Amino acid sequence: MIRYALHCPDGHDFEGWFRSSDVFVQLRDSGQVTCPNCGGAKVDRALMAPAVAAEAAAAPAAPPEAASPEPANRIERALSELRAHVEANSDYVGMRFVQEARAMHEGRVDPRPIHGEARIEDARRMITEGLPVMPLPFRSKKRMN
Repeated sequence: MIRYALHCPDGHDFEGWFRSSDVFVQLRDSGQVTCPNCGGAKVDRALMAPAVAAEAAAAPAAPPEAASPEPANRIERALSELRAHVEANSDYVGMRFVQEARAMHEGRVDPRPIHGEARIEDARRMITEGLPVMPLPFRSKKRMN
């Protein structure tokens, strides 16, 4: 495992663990490495000193538990509170969002608060058809790195 110090253009610094440098590049280029603070996908490696093992036989350290950083300003606090409210009061349906929302809108299933993933063209179609949906200003914790 390789630990990288990462940063986004908005100035957020964080760490990520990857199987190899090639895996990091592949994940980053496909938009799967995102900033945990703002959700931005323009993430790159920050300069860092290499970790040199003291003993050749030493086992690699396990990745540390990700601590939730305290929000730095009023906007980050508001987004953090909104995320907590959405996640506590709705069901995450992942990539089934379009099907679930449409089934509720058409009366095939009982309505309930949900959040999930949708492709841009699907979201636009839903809005055009009058389904009450809106994008959230953050990624679900279930989709974060």
